Amino acid sequence: MEIDPTLLEKVQGENEEFKKLYQEHLELKHRVEELNKMSFLSPELELEKKTVQKQKLKGKDRMTQILEQYQASLS
Repeated sequence: MEIDPTLLEKVQGENEEFKKLYQEHLELKHRVEELNKMSFLSPELELEKKTVQKQKLKGKDRMTQILEQYQASLS
């Protein structure tokens, strides 16, 4: 899905849930990147990485739903 930057900014300004999800998404993305840089992951860190990736994906799916609702309301 191609996201219009103007729409993204508008939704962030108007929708508190989206704003929170977007911030969380950025934090989770940063954590995954940190874990990916490690040369070795203990079983605990592997589990954390998988959990963080699932949370990130779940949040992204919800953000996509919100964006689609906004786009539909503009049509």
